[in-house]
Amino acid sequence: MKYRYAMVCSSNQNRSMEAHFLLKRQGFDVSSYGTGSHVKLPGPSLREPNVYDFGTPYKHMFDDLRRKDPELYKRNGILPMLKRNLGVKTAPQRWQDNAADGCFDIVFTFEEKVFDMVIEDLHNRDHVLLKTVLVINLEVKDNHEEAAIGARLALDLCQEIEATDSWEDSIDEVIATFEKQRRRKLLYSFSFY
Repeated sequence: MKYRYAMVCSSNQNRSMEAHFLLKRQGFDVSSYGTGSHVKLPGPSLREPNVYDFGTPYKHMFDDLRRKDPELYKRNGILPMLKRNLGVKTAPQRWQDNAADGCFDIVFTFEEKVFDMVIEDLHNRDHVLLKTVLVINLEVKDNHEEAAIGARLALDLCQEIEATDSWEDSIDEVIATFEKQRRRKLLYSFSFY
């Protein structure tokens, strides 16, 4: 694969991790992140989410929720999701703290608010390398079914980008074709490292 990819959602749990899992299986150079201040997982009610710090191992979250209410968290898909995440990496990572991970060629976000945060963060960084980065938003609802669909769409688009000689020269055409064929509107922008 020619390019280095980052998948970004709010908590680095569902949408970004489903895409990370799928792209990694297909041999892509991929990482994933969240942009929130904390990692939030559904709790027994909307007012009682489970909140963890970024860097808390997925195994710790899995054990914690299995201890709290194994039936609830199995039924709502959180335990299987955390088990999948465990097979991809150790813990959720925060986008804003990822400078040590190096540069990415293409960053996917799955929510417009996250897209805006990634763009803002990139604009606030020192642009010493003047290396272009493409940021694409593919809007995906934060549930397990939509995350699976979104990951497949992200994979399709990554494969189409990989097939080009240079994404910088053909991205408008690639995006327009993707939007027409998949009936999904994408936001995209450029920034620099």
